[in-house]
Amino acid sequence: MPRTKNAVAARTKRKKILKQVKGQFGRRKNVWTVAKNAYEKGQVYAYRDRRTKKRNFRSLWIQRINAGVREYGMSYSEFMGKLHAKNIDLSRKALADLAMNNPDAFKAIVDAVK
Repeated sequence: MPRTKNAVAARTKRKKILKQVKGQFGRRKNVWTVAKNAYEKGQVYAYRDRRTKKRNFRSLWIQRINAGVREYGMSYSEFMGKLHAKNIDLSRKALADLAMNNPDAFKAIVDAVK
């Protein structure tokens, strides 16, 4: 029985990955073995950093709320504790947006909590 080869599918697979790494520097963009490693590593980083992004944004929102609340003589932890005690259910994302873009509404929330 003759040996079959699958050159067409193999070429398609390689072209797909080389298209993904187009624009990278050096041999990563055109040498198959280097490109394959770069692509796989990039996919690992993408997966990991989709989760890291959520952490970074939460951290940013907390910093913005803290900065907004400090103007009214409170700390972030104090504010959040009182907010939960008053059963005001606003996300950190919404609070940070109010603190940055709508200081009057944020002041009203701080006054309601005090």
